[in-house]
Amino acid sequence: MSLTSLIKTIQDIMRKDVGVDGDAQRISQMVWLIFLKIFDDKEQEWQLTEPGYKSPLPGRFRWSSWARDPEGMTGEELIDFVNNDLFPALKRLATAAGVPPRGKVVGSVFEDAYNYMKSGTLLRQVINTIQADVDFNVSGDRHLFNDLYEKILADLQSAGNAGEYYTPRAVTRFMVDMLDPQLGESLLDPACGTGGFLTCAIEHLGKQIKTSEDRQRLQAGIHGVEKKPLPHMLAMTNLMLHGIDVPTNIRHDNTLGRPLKDYGPRDRVDLIITNPPFGGMEEDGIENNFPRKYQTRETADLFMALIMHLLRHDTGRAAVVLPDGFLFGEGTKTTLKRELLEEFNLHTIVRLPKGVFAPYTSISTNVLFFEKGGPTRDVWFFEHPYPEGYKSYSRSKPLTIAEFDLEKAWWGGKARKGRKTTEQAWKISAKALAERNYNLDSKNPHENEITHRDPEELMAEYQQIVQQLEAAQQALKEELTASLGGEA
Repeated sequence: MSLTSLIKTIQDIMRKDVGVDGDAQRISQMVWLIFLKIFDDKEQEWQLTEPGYKSPLPGRFRWSSWARDPEGMTGEELIDFVNNDLFPALKRLATAAGVPPRGKVVGSVFEDAYNYMKSGTLLRQVINTIQADVDFNVSGDRHLFNDLYEKILADLQSAGNAGEYYTPRAVTRFMVDMLDPQLGESLLDPACGTGGFLTCAIEHLGKQIKTSEDRQRLQAGIHGVEKKPLPHMLAMTNLMLHGIDVPTNIRHDNTLGRPLKDYGPRDRVDLIITNPPFGGMEEDGIENNFPRKYQTRETADLFMALIMHLLRHDTGRAAVVLPDGFLFGEGTKTTLKRELLEEFNLHTIVRLPKGVFAPYTSISTNVLFFEKGGPTRDVWFFEHPYPEGYKSYSRSKPLTIAEFDLEKAWWGGKARKGRKTTEQAWKISAKALAERNYNLDSKNPHENEITHRDPEELMAEYQQIVQQLEAAQQALKEELTASLGGEA
């Protein structure tokens, strides 16, 4: 069965259930079931590869015990088991003493999960569909998960709330390639959504792995935080399928919910790569976790203050997606931008064209690349052009990673040497930006700007051109008449 058919089959069964109301609940229901199936498939693998492996789940709560048999529990018995036995037991794993790390992973996934289905017969049909058509120990099915969660995101988008944690794969890959994480460095996405940046970084670091110790160093270095239950569950699943067997560093929490002063040296990291939520407002009181100079309820600004605070002093570097509003905004934004230029090296701003995040949002966005240990001398701007023939991007014509070859060829390698001004690239000194009150919204100076002049002025110019044309025609007529000996 194809992926689209699998999801459609599951959702069609759920639509018959009176307990599941709307796409968001259907998706949430589907995701916790798929997570348990994946965890069970991983346990089969661990039993073969780890001598003396012991499951953190009591025997009767393992998928293979209650779900695998298509003729197993159904109807009222199944609903009673799921609601009154399975869920309470899995939720307890998050806080119970003595639970091993893998059990904590399951607990954190289930602490805010719910079973919405009321019909045990329909639930059994969904379970049987997943059991029959997905085996995540088969590499082909494992790779399907990338497509699976993008399909889930597309469905969530129609439910109205996917843009908060979606970043196009091409942008993700470009940001990771330019930051170039190295094995042994710590990397954080403080608003990790479904884990797109983290899995991209894992793939990048995977090329450096030679030993099992290297694999452990990779796992120890990847950190993420996501406050919403559904994307957190997807992130945990996604990382497990990318070889992070125990993703205990992916926390279900609000990074902004902890006072900034409580983040100490041990919390600092080498790399931060993120697309923080923007356009949203944090709940009352969150701004009090920040010094007065940063206090605002605008989510993206608070994340920028946190990112700047968490970068390690000697090695810290970051790539952050931010909207145009951050570049020209004032107030807290001005404070942040002043500190960014004075205490960091804000070396590059890549200006992305409209439609990159289509259909999730039409807001114009930028990628800011900066390092700890300023001050900034010059900021280079690079305006990413549309491919020839494009006026925008769409779901059927998305931005591709190959388009970023332009930036990569211009970048100047690790040391960023030999950068040149081009039709797409220009630089402005930090001094000039400070004189503009830290307005970073710089337009491409090489573009031919269209100036719309006053209509009356244009009409007068047009009439003057008409008169000149008529005079030229008359002069030409007289010349011809004279040359023909006066014949008209």
